[in-house]
Amino acid sequence: MISTSHSSDVLECRSGNFRVWSLCDGYLDMPAGLLRDLENSPVPSAAAAARFRLSVNCFALEGPGVDGVLIDCGGGSWAPTLGRLAQSLKATGLSPSAIRVLALTHAHQDHTHGLLTPDGQAALPNLSAILLPAEAVESFRSERRLAPFHHLVRPLQNGERLAKHLKTVALPGHANGHCGYALDTEEDLFLFFGDIVHVPALQFANPTLSWGYDENQATARATRFGVFDEAARNGTWIAGAHLDRPGIGRVISRGEGFHFEPAGG
Repeated sequence: MISTSHSSDVLECRSGNFRVWSLCDGYLDMPAGLLRDLENSPVPSAAAAARFRLSVNCFALEGPGVDGVLIDCGGGSWAPTLGRLAQSLKATGLSPSAIRVLALTHAHQDHTHGLLTPDGQAALPNLSAILLPAEAVESFRSERRLAPFHHLVRPLQNGERLAKHLKTVALPGHANGHCGYALDTEEDLFLFFGDIVHVPALQFANPTLSWGYDENQATARATRFGVFDEAARNGTWIAGAHLDRPGIGRVISRGEGFHFEPAGG
């Protein structure tokens, strides 16, 4: 993978016949007490931080079979520190109208409410399909604000291919149906995931640390360790919704834990 452009809001990369953009939608400041140990207790060493700042990232793809695909769309006006996706898209030369397919990792608001502008209009006006795991459809449709998009929903099964080079990967633990999207460019492997990691500064070194909003913390821990271990062994580029900017990088095994090496450095 070659990084071709890097700013605070956008990382552009090329791999084979594909282009990948990591796009900043903003950030969320969350209580440090949400980081939990194996006993589901707040982590004392993190308590002094009071709050953690979580990046909120989305990812656009261009290439054979994936033109106009966006993975997650941020939180829009759901929080005042979010809603920068349109600005980030503009910086790439892409237009929101160029996005035809939205592939969601799960149905939490910081991944879905970017569908709407602050005045309630469609932020992605030419969207033709919203893909998300079948188990997450009910949660998405329970959001009254998202009612204008319910007819676009298409449920996905684990392992289902969106295109020849792009398929879904089940990543259970955080939320109902939580998944990732694996892209094989024939030069590199990428895994785009939602909420495997919330506090990268601590969870790579110690993957047993979980997040208070994980629905099943034991499963989320096992998923996180498995993703890190496989990415380290295979040299997979990981791209996460809450990885620190630029939101894409590689994982290196280090002792009993791991280290995250950001792309574009």
